[in-house]
Amino acid sequence: MVLNENKEAGVLNGYLLLMGIVIIICVGLHRFTEKIQIPSLLIFIGLGMCFGINGIFRIDFSNYEASEMICSVCLIFVMFYGGFGTSMREARPVAVQSFLLSTLGVAMTAGLVGVFVHLALGLEWTQSLLIGSVVASTDAASVFNILRSKKLNLKNNTASLLELESGSNDPVSYMLTIVMLSLMSGESISIPLLLFKQIAFGLLCGLLLGKISVWVLNNISIRMEQGETIFVFAVAILAYALAGQLEGNGYLSVYLCGILMGNSYLPKKRDLVRFFDVITNVAQMMIFFLLGLLVTPVELPQVLLSSLLIMVFMTFIGRPIAVGTILLPFKTSILQVGVVSWAGLRGVASIVFAIYAVLSGVPMKYNLFNLVFCIVLLSLAFQGALLPAVCRKLKMIDRSADVLRTFNDYREVNDVSFVKIPVGEDHPWSNGKVSQLPLPKDFLIVLVMRKEEKIVPNGDTVILPGDLLVIAARAFEDRENLTLREITVDKNHRCKGKTLEQVEIPQGMLIIMVQRGGQTIIPRGDTLIEEGDMLVAAQF
Repeated sequence: MVLNENKEAGVLNGYLLLMGIVIIICVGLHRFTEKIQIPSLLIFIGLGMCFGINGIFRIDFSNYEASEMICSVCLIFVMFYGGFGTSMREARPVAVQSFLLSTLGVAMTAGLVGVFVHLALGLEWTQSLLIGSVVASTDAASVFNILRSKKLNLKNNTASLLELESGSNDPVSYMLTIVMLSLMSGESISIPLLLFKQIAFGLLCGLLLGKISVWVLNNISIRMEQGETIFVFAVAILAYALAGQLEGNGYLSVYLCGILMGNSYLPKKRDLVRFFDVITNVAQMMIFFLLGLLVTPVELPQVLLSSLLIMVFMTFIGRPIAVGTILLPFKTSILQVGVVSWAGLRGVASIVFAIYAVLSGVPMKYNLFNLVFCIVLLSLAFQGALLPAVCRKLKMIDRSADVLRTFNDYREVNDVSFVKIPVGEDHPWSNGKVSQLPLPKDFLIVLVMRKEEKIVPNGDTVILPGDLLVIAARAFEDRENLTLREITVDKNHRCKGKTLEQVEIPQGMLIIMVQRGGQTIIPRGDTLIEEGDMLVAAQF
């Protein structure tokens, strides 16, 4: 008994060790992956294959059950944050088109791929339509990743269209997969009833939990450190699990819950954005690495040609027909149709649905996991790598737009900060009117604190000695080539007791400010650094 427990603990420690190493490697590769043309998520798949059975480290991992469970859990947070980050204000002009693409478009793509697989590869109709259903949806994680990392500022709300479509079409692909698996397994089911339950309970749970959660966060004080973040984390899990228990679509529920919460006012929303940024980044790394670890590369050549044919058909025929059929009646330009068609990247949801199909035990001519894995790999490598070039070639780049505006956290990273300025007798603003003060354009005095009095100022308000001014300004936004850091000087810090010119400052870093008590010091070479100082450093 003890030996078995020790063995299980050793296996768990081995997996945790592997997980920690992989995440650190992924973080270290981030700067490198930003500079290359292929999607960074493809690197994580390759990393998983390097650790896998035919890779450098030869780890034999073939547990489909564990993989399906881990990927499904990770997908909950990817779907929730996809909805949470969708700005409906920006997406409203293209909401109808997005909805049709994510429902009718997915069904059309699945049907067209099914017909092609039946005619070109000779599979029976149920197997062909199952393959079409599994690969019918576009991948939100891949689309978001490319739009943001490559800063694809697209014309005519195309980024919002792609974001809303790719974030909302996985539930439809999942429903089609469930229907086909039920038919292939010989179950006696009512397809209309199955679809009704999937949609009705998915909608009900997502909207109800979203509404309740917004009310709770705005009306009940959670007296716990980061309690709001923990609460929303639990809501995302509950939205998926509750819908599943009621035979509804958990992915639809969690996505709608995310949309409703993300487009509502929530206290401490910036904390939520930061938390789910981390969670979804780790989830995507784990999913793609795990899928690379699970695959057996020596088996892939058996399905490579079939995968290539399906991917080429979807890219150049299947998806363009579906997209054109839906968008052209809205008088959408042919150039926009081209970009939306090309941006139909396959991704993690398709592979997770393929694993689900493998576990169901339905008979298939091909290994469905390997087939779909190759399709996703080819799609990310070909479509994903060329998407920026296609957008430029079709002249769909809008230099005046900002793709980040399509995401709800845009306003969070550009939030307002407040600073306070005490006005003494010799202060240059003393006895001056607010309208006459030499304030920068984006600065605004929002409050004047005068002894026991609180004044909301206007242009005629006179600033008196002893006043404390509260000024609103745009918070600093870290950029690719500039980051601000705060360094606290404690009693053992190497800078303590030295002048600034005596301190060895790493290349690419500059000390721009010293905070000492309530005093702010603009540093010079002879500025002495004391214990308790806060150094603000700019890192280039």
